[in-house]
Amino acid sequence: MGLIVGLDIGGTTTKIIGYENGNLFGFVRVKASDPFTSASGGLGKFLNVIGKDLSDVEEIHATGVGASQLSGDIFGCSTQIVPEFDCVGLGGLYLAGLKEAIVVSMGTGTSIVAARAKQVEHIIGTGVGGGTLQGLAERMLNVKDFETISALADQGDLSMVDLTIGDITTQDIPGLTPDATASNFGKLEDLARSEDIAAGIVNLVFQSVGTASVLAARLQSLDHIVITGNLSQLPFGETILDGFSRLYNVSFYIPEHAEFATAIGASLIEGKRLNC
Repeated sequence: MGLIVGLDIGGTTTKIIGYENGNLFGFVRVKASDPFTSASGGLGKFLNVIGKDLSDVEEIHATGVGASQLSGDIFGCSTQIVPEFDCVGLGGLYLAGLKEAIVVSMGTGTSIVAARAKQVEHIIGTGVGGGTLQGLAERMLNVKDFETISALADQGDLSMVDLTIGDITTQDIPGLTPDATASNFGKLEDLARSEDIAAGIVNLVFQSVGTASVLAARLQSLDHIVITGNLSQLPFGETILDGFSRLYNVSFYIPEHAEFATAIGASLIEGKRLNC
């Protein structure tokens, strides 16, 4: 098998990786005004980065919400559509080196699948994700850039924002620790700084997704949860999930290149030929 290019095509952002002879490489992302421009421009940039030509590409496997807008081969390369949920599961397992797990894709929204070898089942999704993070931060902090939100959150103090179990009772509650969140933004102090509010927003998003992920893991009798997608790159989010690991006795994994998991999954599975 020659070079397989995996494309994860979002509304305006496309992630591209190459898979050849058992190796992954490239890891390119591009933005454009529409999915086709993003995909075709991304392919050109990817080939330039890896130093290969169109003739070296054996197949393109495309997935993501923007893949449905493709109507034929890209630049004459054999282009196939592959199911997004399958790509999420397979890519997450591959990166984490696991045979089975709950795989969570944290993009604009969040999808949660149960992945076992080549069998992937969509469990549930939620509208809470990167769009939530950006929307709340823009309205509350006048900030929309992910890196800025992340930097602020890293310096924040959740005790200025969230109500904890320890705030409302001195009694032990089985299965919960005093620092467990009783209410997100339930104790927003007048003197809360932008950093504290940013931390509260990230905590709200990651706790919501973490809770759904833990429930999915218990439903599927799985102990491992793999976090993928753009939001996986927020350090404060990883800290929140570490707390979930201890509280609920599950293992969260954020593997290297987690934001490219869906594109990686696309490169690894068979696709459906496009009608040209």
